[in-house]
Amino acid sequence: MEIEILSQEDNPLLHRTEVEFEINHDDATPSRLSVRDSLAAKLDKDSEEVVVHELDTKFGMRQTIGRAKTYDSPEDAAEVEHEHMLERNKIGADDEAEEAEAE
Repeated sequence: MEIEILSQEDNPLLHRTEVEFEINHDDATPSRLSVRDSLAAKLDKDSEEVVVHELDTKFGMRQTIGRAKTYDSPEDAAEVEHEHMLERNKIGADDEAEEAEAE
C-alpha cells in the first residue's frame, strides 16, 4: 500500500491539519485502521492523532482517495470530533477500557 499526500491545509483554530491523500493498493480496499496507521507513519504523527473521515474506491480500481484530519494531540481530536468518528477510528478506546476496569 502506497500513500501519496495530495494536499494539506492547516487549521490552527482547531489545532489540526486537513489532509487529502491517494492510496494505491494491490488487494481489496485497506481498512480504516491500517490507513490511519500508515498515514500517521507518513506524517510522523501518533496514530491517536489521525482521524480518517472518508475512503472512496471506485469499482474495480486499485486506487482510493481519502480525507483525514491530523490533530496536535489526541485530546484535541476528542474535543473537536464527533463521537462516531472517534469510535470508527478507535481513538480513546484504550482509555474507556481502562476506566471500565477501574470500576
